[in-house]
Amino acid sequence: MAVIDKTRETYPALGPGRADPPGGIREDLSDIIYNIAPEETPFMSAIGKDSCDNTYFEWQIDTLADPVANRQEEASDPQELNDHAEPLRIGNYTQISSKAIRSSGTAEAVDFAGRKSTQAYQMAKKAKELKLDMESMLLSLDTMDAGASGSPRATAGVGAWIQSNLVNATATADPRDYGKIAPAAGALKAVEEDDIRDAMKQCWDAGAKPTVIMVDGALKQAISALSQSVSELRTAANNQSPAYVVAAVDIYVSDFGNLRIVPNRLMPPQTAYLLDYEFWSTTYLRPFQSFDLAKTGDSLAQMLIVEYGLRSKNEEANAAIHGWDYTIVV
Repeated sequence: MAVIDKTRETYPALGPGRADPPGGIREDLSDIIYNIAPEETPFMSAIGKDSCDNTYFEWQIDTLADPVANRQEEASDPQELNDHAEPLRIGNYTQISSKAIRSSGTAEAVDFAGRKSTQAYQMAKKAKELKLDMESMLLSLDTMDAGASGSPRATAGVGAWIQSNLVNATATADPRDYGKIAPAAGALKAVEEDDIRDAMKQCWDAGAKPTVIMVDGALKQAISALSQSVSELRTAANNQSPAYVVAAVDIYVSDFGNLRIVPNRLMPPQTAYLLDYEFWSTTYLRPFQSFDLAKTGDSLAQMLIVEYGLRSKNEEANAAIHGWDYTIVV
């Protein structure tokens, strides 16, 4: 249908950048900022928190001797004392993580959509980013580093600690070097249930009871696909409509306990950790804090900072599977 001649339309008045010359229609810009980026930290949120007083913090671990045939005659007077082992003293370094933001005085004065203060908004955003940085580093295979002038300290991540119970990887020779030297991963291999069984059996033999298997998204799907490859997709109706298809595994029931399968976007790729959260903690030398930096000209600068390390209370309570290449074997 043709437009009647001399009819006034909105197109000539849409505003800057959309009409020439610009018109007078107000822009419709929402005061809500939509952010889809993930901010979950499943590992750091689940483990404990404690503190330390030095950049190198230590603790002791111990275990029981293996069972032996222990039979004694009546009224015996042992002439030989039993062998004994002292607790092993180990430690880790703290590392510093920070974020800093600077805004001009004008940026704080103008009216930004969706935020009263651009500085406050950016500081809140950086706080979430800082926690994601921490989660990623705590889960890594990074080894500890004492640092030096001009070189940052590094805390050893989960992957560098777990070495007693390994699948498709070789441990460092000396347990006193756990955290200092990472295990050597084997060649890439398909995901198979036998690996989970093997890891759980190693844990059980050591007296451990992991309750979580933490993986990235692709491995979560691969573990779910293991069950689907054995049987067809299960359709559950429960006499209700609509029916739904069960295509995921959230709890793995093993011979030695149940494992909750927890996907984590920040897991090292091709790696699975079987974890007992009670045997991990984030140790803080300096907890999260924010402060103003020295004022330079017409601007406001602030810093977020935290100094922390990972405490592996006893790595033998956990297991790791390395080198899963996301394909599956049934």
